[in-house]
Amino acid sequence: GGSELWLKKGGAAPICFRFEDTVRPGAKEAIAGLKARGFAVELLSGDREPAVRKLAGELGLDEWRAAARPDAKIARLEELAAAGRKVVMIGDGLNDAPALRAAHVSISPADAADVSQTAADFIFQGAKLDPVVETVDVARQSQRLVVQNFALAIGYNMFAVPLAVAGYVTPLVAALAMSSSSIIVIVNSMRLNRKQKDAA
Repeated sequence: GGSELWLKKGGAAPICFRFEDTVRPGAKEAIAGLKARGFAVELLSGDREPAVRKLAGELGLDEWRAAARPDAKIARLEELAAAGRKVVMIGDGLNDAPALRAAHVSISPADAADVSQTAADFIFQGAKLDPVVETVDVARQSQRLVVQNFALAIGYNMFAVPLAVAGYVTPLVAALAMSSSSIIVIVNSMRLNRKQKDAA
């Protein structure tokens, strides 16, 4: 069910070399982590159906497609996008590059083909897939902090600007208040770095 390479020399009988891909370390844990965070995970592979079915079973994936050419992968991404999904594509092969570029967000390992790395939005180090889940967590935490910072800035302006217009705030107090609001936003943003250190 895996890949094959046949060698025929002269009149001798042909010899078959069989190859089987190994799963990246942490793949099963990464998939479980993504599912726990509400992601639907699919496997799109250009390999033969028996090999892909076996791999999907090992990884606990119900949704998978075999013999998927680059255009078929893009078509699946477009199908998901039309259904309102924002797809994160993870790939490392030459055939993954077009789909990586077509995805809403794409991730590729540092040992991937050069064209895949060029097409990806994020590149992670190492063979393990742990950074994929970490990237999702950091992105979500960053989004929450951005929303909080906007709320802080809007709240400050709604409170301080009318006071300044009415003449209740001196220029010195206004300058101090403006600096303080900027410091508060920066300190709030630094919480992301602290959370990552605590997680490590």
